[in-house]
Amino acid sequence: MGDADWWRRGVIYQIYPRSFMDSDGDGVGDLPGILARLDHLTWLGVDAIWLSPVHPSPMDDFGYDVSDYTGVDPVFGTLDDLDRLVAEAHRRGLRVLLDWVPNHTSDQHPWFRASSSSRDDPRRDWYVWRDPGPDGGPPSNWLRYVGDSAWRWHEPTGQFYYRVFLDSQPDLNWRNPEVQEAMFDTLRFWLARGIDGFRIDALVVLVEDDRLRDNPPNPSYRPGEDFPYMRELSVWNVDRPETRELAARMRKVVDEFGDDRVLLAELGVPLEQTMAYYGGDGGGIQVPFNFELLTAAWDARGIAGYVDRYLAALPAGAWPNWVLGNHDSPRVASRLGPAQARVAAVLLLTLPGTPILYQGEELGLGDVPIPPSAAIDPIAQLVPGRGRDPERTPMPWDAGPGGGFTTGRPWLPVGEENLSLNAAAQRDDPASMLTLHRRLLQLRRQTPALVTGAYQPVEADGDVLAYLRTTPGGDRWLVALNLGPSPARLALPGPAAAGRVELSTQPGRDGEPVAGSLDLRGDEAVVVSPTGHADAAQEPDTRPG
Repeated sequence: MGDADWWRRGVIYQIYPRSFMDSDGDGVGDLPGILARLDHLTWLGVDAIWLSPVHPSPMDDFGYDVSDYTGVDPVFGTLDDLDRLVAEAHRRGLRVLLDWVPNHTSDQHPWFRASSSSRDDPRRDWYVWRDPGPDGGPPSNWLRYVGDSAWRWHEPTGQFYYRVFLDSQPDLNWRNPEVQEAMFDTLRFWLARGIDGFRIDALVVLVEDDRLRDNPPNPSYRPGEDFPYMRELSVWNVDRPETRELAARMRKVVDEFGDDRVLLAELGVPLEQTMAYYGGDGGGIQVPFNFELLTAAWDARGIAGYVDRYLAALPAGAWPNWVLGNHDSPRVASRLGPAQARVAAVLLLTLPGTPILYQGEELGLGDVPIPPSAAIDPIAQLVPGRGRDPERTPMPWDAGPGGGFTTGRPWLPVGEENLSLNAAAQRDDPASMLTLHRRLLQLRRQTPALVTGAYQPVEADGDVLAYLRTTPGGDRWLVALNLGPSPARLALPGPAAAGRVELSTQPGRDGEPVAGSLDLRGDEAVVVSPTGHADAAQEPDTRPG
């Protein structure tokens, strides 16, 4: 497909395969199901799909516990199914990215079975094994994700093994060159089959301090509010310098297959540390995820300040990105409410950089309440109230039984409210969230200023966030968002003093002339085109599908 910059211009759509579309009636989404719904994605107007793990797995963590990095789990289909999906996606102009989980394997992976069989096994050093500390307990005070010791005692061999997540997810020893090459070869396997890139899971926990130094306590920890592992500052087992060096080596492996392959990475570290993963001279991760909007207070001045700081911190040649939702975070509509979810969509798709859109956000889906007795996410069982099931529920394609997702019993409930937001009902509704997303994606595709244009903040007060997207040729587009429920007026700067409403999140404003100032309704976002601009939002969609 040969376009090195596609990911800069494009929108990446995350698919959680278990919940996208089930083709065989077992209640779990699969690869043939994704293939059957590709035309939804081309009609919507995204440029790439990223699949959460589809590899063989015991499913203790629903695929993030990999037992074979070069296969496909039968619950999702076959390797042939994945090849067909890639071929059909490419035929439609869609790229395909896979999740890659390098930090840990399943304890059922042949590597760990060998490593745990004996201290003398050749693969013993493929994982992180250590003797007890002087007191007979764990060798360091490091905590795992759920807040207890990161070290798990292994009685048969008389040592602890290190795991950041579940007991059944032992961490690989990335200090071992054999591990590095074996894992790099798994990247090569998929790249040779036509995969366009990877989203790297939990990259920052890849390497730990080789001296096992204890972490200091976190003075800002808030019991009952923060995740339990935040009791300490993860100085010695998160974001080590060696991890950044390995990230640069991953990039080199991907570049072996052409400059149009891309790496995304889950980090979850502060802004300055995130920037380091871009690497020197652009030799690092192209899209180190910017998660700030997942947890930021929905405050116009705060968000405006963060956008300014983030863009200013980017190294030379680096490209920004934005994430509003994913499979580990409450949905946007549940965090902000349905009206502000529409405003958030405009923000995501008009800020400079690559947007990452989580499946179902284009429908305005909310979290589906899951009673504790019905929770199946392992985190919900280890940390009550923190489960991720509510944001992972199935896509409602129509209003029929199973929401058109399955002919069987869905693995998680679709939810009555989400069922009413099904894709079929929204597709022909000009006021729907789905139509809003399609119009935004069309407008973005047809408007260079919204993709590669410069970003210029516009002075605003109260709940209003505003900015210009401009091109060297003088094209200036205004984006104005009212993050509050009350009407507001924005005085327009000289370069945007006249124009017309190209798109609004509320009805009846398309084509409205704007001069001098812009009146915003409560909970409204507006995109204003410059005077004399042709009606890009109404041009026909020429994408296949």
